Amino acid sequence: MRVLLLAAILSPLHGEVLLKQSGFCGCDSDWMPWSAREETMPRVFVDTKVGIGDSGSLAINGASKAASYGGWQRQVDGVKPGEWLRLKAHYKAENVAAENWQVVARLEWLDAKDKRAGEPDYAPWTRRSGDWNELSVEVQAPENTASVSVQFYLANAPLGTVWWDDILLERIAPPAPRKVTVATVNLRPRNTKSREESVGKFIDTVAAKVPANADLIVLPEGISVVGNGKKYTEVAESIPGPTTESLGKIAKQRKAYIVAGIYEREGPAIYNTAVLIDRAGEVAGKYRKVYLPREEVEGGLTPGVHFPVFHTDFGKLGLMICYDVFFSDPARHLTNQGAEIIAMPIWGGDEHLAKARTIENGIYLVTSGYDHPTYIMDPLGERLSQANDAAGSVALSTVDLEKRYKAKWLGEMRTRRLKELRVDVQPPTPGVVR
Repeated sequence: MRVLLLAAILSPLHGEVLLKQSGFCGCDSDWMPWSAREETMPRVFVDTKVGIGDSGSLAINGASKAASYGGWQRQVDGVKPGEWLRLKAHYKAENVAAENWQVVARLEWLDAKDKRAGEPDYAPWTRRSGDWNELSVEVQAPENTASVSVQFYLANAPLGTVWWDDILLERIAPPAPRKVTVATVNLRPRNTKSREESVGKFIDTVAAKVPANADLIVLPEGISVVGNGKKYTEVAESIPGPTTESLGKIAKQRKAYIVAGIYEREGPAIYNTAVLIDRAGEVAGKYRKVYLPREEVEGGLTPGVHFPVFHTDFGKLGLMICYDVFFSDPARHLTNQGAEIIAMPIWGGDEHLAKARTIENGIYLVTSGYDHPTYIMDPLGERLSQANDAAGSVALSTVDLEKRYKAKWLGEMRTRRLKELRVDVQPPTPGVVR
């Protein structure tokens, strides 16, 4: 059965529904085809045989045009400036090479004169379930908003088809703040005699200098080797192992997550690894440094092969280590998986590139370094807090992971980049001259 609810339906569970539709029959005059130019118009039609539940969906086919771009849109009136809306929709796609940018769901904000009231907001996050995928986004209407155009497009997929169904636009309460207190330590032990003594200096500093309310504590790269003159082979250990046990004790006492760089041995391989210890003192995850400088390769280290993202009780956390900052893909891979904060133990590295990684991905970056400053940076590249040069100093900041950062002319770039990133264009093999 076709379900269509327009405005002013109040539900204590979902808030006020502005648009809800499951099933299409070809008589939905409120949905209008759109393309920037007639010659780039894809084939837009209602497919009465395809649907996620009720029969019928909004279909878009590339019509064998490489330049085709467009689809369906519908204007919803009565939107108020500053209110929060949630858009959900389901789609199924065939013969689409890069769904992240070719399958487009977005909200176009309009003022009382039907002019653009603010930059469009995209629905970037997808959950797959069988043949159908759910897209969703929660956004705030800009100033001067009077209505919103709900838009579903297919971009430059000449042989592709996408079906849209089960569409919901509803008012929601503003998201509650999601505050995280981050502490990062500036310390470089010197003239220590062992791995245990070097690590102990960091444990003592956390105990003495880090405030008790910290949710996340970040320590530098190689805390088991700095200051003691040992080789990687001499300090390498298993995970879990002696160092993670020591870190676990202070993490449990503080009820905080701790990130630190150590050297991990697994069989003949030794990795430069960042460990994540949870509030209970257990190893919650590890990241093996993917980009190794030649000095580490010559020192016998093996590179990692994955960029994992870890789910914490405050949000999604990614890890990078030092030389990773010289390359764009580590931060990009983490952000593509939803990382909101990247913690980066670092020995030394380019500050400009660290700032670039932050801005281009719209994430918080937390560094703890020796020859690189120790700081907490927001998604616009501004340092919220920086440790001074004194040994054992701490940078501290409380950040709200629900805060949205918008560039003046471009809008909210974290989600926009996810929807415009070209993962289908393969770069040539580095160094191969043709």
